[in-house]
Amino acid sequence: MTPVTRQEVLGLYRKIFRIAKKWQSASGQIEETIKEKEYIKNEAKTLFRKNKCVTDPKLIKQCIEECEARIEIGLHYNIPYPRPIHLPPMGLAHKQGRTLRHQEKLRKISKPIYLKSHDEVS
Repeated sequence: MTPVTRQEVLGLYRKIFRIAKKWQSASGQIEETIKEKEYIKNEAKTLFRKNKCVTDPKLIKQCIEECEARIEIGLHYNIPYPRPIHLPPMGLAHKQGRTLRHQEKLRKISKPIYLKSHDEVS
């Protein structure tokens, strides 16, 4: 990891914890705010620790882009949780054969960047 990339990653980590410190839930309830703050901190710790041994520059860049996307979406919608994609489960594929495999491949490719690591952790 280059020094510039390291600084960028550490800056994102600090930014997430600053956001968690100031976070207010959309409902305004204290219990909900505390729960969301803990979620933000735990999610950041889990994902950063999981990816600490990544050395491939392309994969590091992808992780940074995902992090930035999740921060922006969370701040915009005031929801710390990843927004799900709304696709019917296998609605366009037959139940067997190449069409099903092709549909699964398309679904995997079309997954938004901010959900890539969410499925791996949860």
